[in-house]
Amino acid sequence: MLEALINAIRLPELRNKILFTGGILILFRFFANIAIPGASQAALANLFNSQALLGLLDLFSGGGLSRFSIVAMGMNPYINATIIMQLMTVISERIKEISKEGEQGRRRINRWSRYLTVALGAGQAYGFTVLFQNTSPAILGPLDWFQRVQIILVLTAGTIMLMWFGELITEHGIGNGVSLIIFAGIIGRGPASIAGVFAARSAGGGLADYIPFIIFGLVALGMTAVIIEVQQAVRKIPIQSAQRTVGLKQVQSRASFLPLRVNHAGVIPIIFAISVMFLPTILANYFTAAPPDTWYYKAAAWIRGNFAPNTANIPMAITYNALYFLFTFGFTYFYTAITFDVNEVADNLKRYSSFIPGIRPGRPTADYLQAVMNRITFVGACFLGFITVILPIATSKISGINTQQMYLGGTAILIVVGVALDTMKQLQTQLVMRQYRGFIR
Repeated sequence: MLEALINAIRLPELRNKILFTGGILILFRFFANIAIPGASQAALANLFNSQALLGLLDLFSGGGLSRFSIVAMGMNPYINATIIMQLMTVISERIKEISKEGEQGRRRINRWSRYLTVALGAGQAYGFTVLFQNTSPAILGPLDWFQRVQIILVLTAGTIMLMWFGELITEHGIGNGVSLIIFAGIIGRGPASIAGVFAARSAGGGLADYIPFIIFGLVALGMTAVIIEVQQAVRKIPIQSAQRTVGLKQVQSRASFLPLRVNHAGVIPIIFAISVMFLPTILANYFTAAPPDTWYYKAAAWIRGNFAPNTANIPMAITYNALYFLFTFGFTYFYTAITFDVNEVADNLKRYSSFIPGIRPGRPTADYLQAVMNRITFVGACFLGFITVILPIATSKISGINTQQMYLGGTAILIVVGVALDTMKQLQTQLVMRQYRGFIR
């Protein structure tokens, strides 16, 4: 990996791409530290210390949400818009046909995703203004309609700017722009988070105070190794191509394989699960100003006090984490089924005179691929649930580090390792392409 990076820096074209990507990411970190005036930083810190899943949303914004900066919403509206458009390709036959129209169809769907991002961003920004006004203590004071519209416009513009940054990186830089912005946010806030935990746990200065960090470090190293293995793990389905005629040429038969990734869904199921699990808390915060003797005020107060992964109510904590695991598990199957259409793959194999040895083309091939995908997706779903729910709780009990910080640690390592692997693969691909070009010339 280091050798590939050194070789890339030596080539002017790749060096310029790397510098361009780095410059955009520095701009993102600069805007993430520009806070919107009027927000109480002490109240923000109190809210984020008590809400673990809100901390996960802050993770995707690179710490911008906990500072209430102009990029507080991060890429969340754009990610949600992209996921919705992917769902629409399954629901709507018209959109599915457009998605198959090549570059022109892709541009149309991207344009619709941008419009949807603006709408979702404005709605989410309004929700944050209401949420931050109804916390105790209140993060935002009383707002008139003009001040509220100003905040909504600034937050929405911040998301649109990050969307533009991501597209610039994808087009002119190295790697996937959206993933790299999330990656930069996690890396940018990592040192401060680690330093805060270290300062809180090592106040005594004794050797016993450093044992939790040794345990956490060993778990982090082991977790990183496991994530690398699972992210790169594929099930290779053998493919045999029959001899066929293309124009006036005879294409000889050849053997290849179809790689099926174990973790095909990536971190998208985690984002889905976070959104669903955080929804009751968001709704409960709308009723903090309601009359105390009403049933909905009492229900909202109970949700705020008990619906959390680290609540003192043990049965509720078990229920909460079980639901979080099940949602992550279920969304893994759901998203994999949407993004990997076995019928389309089987049709493509048949169209190009390819087949799986021992399996008839057409419907039997689709059924076989579906059966294989179900088995390997089970492993991927268990892996995501283990990394995001079970491992943080187990490590927290052993080391004594806050459960919320462990939640952030597991998800952060998963994202950082996955993005780093994908970016290095793209860099190595670019190097190979350059070598072939030089050989042809």
